[in-house]
Amino acid sequence: MAQENAEVQEVKVGGLNGSPKVVVYSFLKPQLLVQAPKAADAVQFYKAAFGAEELKRATNPKRKAEHDLPLILSAELKIGPSVIIVGDQTVETAKTTDGAGFSFCLEADDVEAAVTKAVKAGASVVEPVPDSEAGCCGARSVTVKDPFGYVWSIYSAGKSCADVEA
Repeated sequence: MAQENAEVQEVKVGGLNGSPKVVVYSFLKPQLLVQAPKAADAVQFYKAAFGAEELKRATNPKRKAEHDLPLILSAELKIGPSVIIVGDQTVETAKTTDGAGFSFCLEADDVEAAVTKAVKAGASVVEPVPDSEAGCCGARSVTVKDPFGYVWSIYSAGKSCADVEA
């Protein structure tokens, strides 16, 4: 798996009593948000067109009446050595990303310290989700927007997502 061989970057931020705190960033994954409920179709397209391998998937347990299947929160796809995330764009995610249809998911070992560092550098918190498991593939996450308008979901390593159906 690409994640096992990933390079880890350490970043120092203020810790307790002014001592340096190290935040470890493990992965950066672009997230493509597709008009709901078309993420499943997008996943199938990326498999057929680019040979993508689906690594894991998290679905929304609350299904809308107008949708036959639950919406995809995140489906991680491996294309070559890279990983992308595909999900259904909902009214909520469209608000968070200003309708842009994409965001970045950044895995960190310490979400709070990573968010603090981003805010000190000029980012603003868009969506604090301190104890939620609704972030990138079921992880604890906080969404920030950088000074240039790009949205970043800083998340911790999540629990294993539901097995991908063959």
